[in-house]
Amino acid sequence: MEYINCPFCNPSEKDILLKNELCYARFDKYPVNKGHLLIIPFRHFDNYFDASKEEKLAIIELIDKAKEFLDKEFKPDGYNIGLNVGKTAGQTIMHVHIHIIPRYKGDIEDPTGGVRGVIPERRIY
Repeated sequence: MEYINCPFCNPSEKDILLKNELCYARFDKYPVNKGHLLIIPFRHFDNYFDASKEEKLAIIELIDKAKEFLDKEFKPDGYNIGLNVGKTAGQTIMHVHIHIIPRYKGDIEDPTGGVRGVIPERRIY
């Protein structure tokens, strides 16, 4: 089922950078860093844990293709890969999407803790 008001349903071909049968990759409209991509299933559902095994495998496949693309186009020094499940975890668009965030030396003073930064006072340990 497609949802009319969902910004990830019915993507335009010009927005799709990479795709496979079950999901696609596009640039994030509000990027954290240069090259920030989203991996989005074509099927509309809000919770990653509701993805089928086939959708999860398609997501992983596209994450790998996204890394190849980003390595070639942007040459980052590292990556953060993450997703938010539910409003409490920060999910604002209720259509599953995985963030691929390229990281560059010096983009923050001390990157220690990485994704632990979702709770800032617990990032450094």
